[in-house]
Amino acid sequence: VQLQASGGGLVQAGDSLRLSCTASGMTDRRYIMGWFRQAPGEEREFVGAISWVGGKTRFADSVKGRFIISKDNAKLTVALQMDSLRPEDTAVYYCAADYSHSGAIAVIREVYDVWGQGTQVTVSS
Repeated sequence: VQLQASGGGLVQAGDSLRLSCTASGMTDRRYIMGWFRQAPGEEREFVGAISWVGGKTRFADSVKGRFIISKDNAKLTVALQMDSLRPEDTAVYYCAADYSHSGAIAVIREVYDVWGQGTQVTVSS
C-alpha cells in the first residue's frame, strides 16, 4: 500500500484548505485512514481519521467542528477539509493507514504502519 498526499499551501487565518490522500495497492478495505500533523519542534499528533468500511470518523478535540474527513471509495481517496484555520494549525500534515480488523480508530501514530509524504500547511495571522 502506498499513500500520496496533496493539497497543502499558505492561507490566512479563517480560510479553508482541502487536503487529499490517495491510496494505491489497497485491495482490502479494512483500513483506517488517518491524518496526523507535526509542527516544528513538536511531536506528530493525531488530527482525525475515517474508516473505509462504514465511514466512521474520529477527530482530535482541537479540530472538532472545523475539520471534516470524507472518502471516495471508487477513487480510494480520503479528503481532509479544514475550515476556520488558525495559525496553530500550521504544520506538516501526513496521511496514514492502519489495517484494522475491528474497525476501531486509533489515535496513536505507532499503530499506523503506512505513511504518505507530508504536505505543508501554513496559516498566517
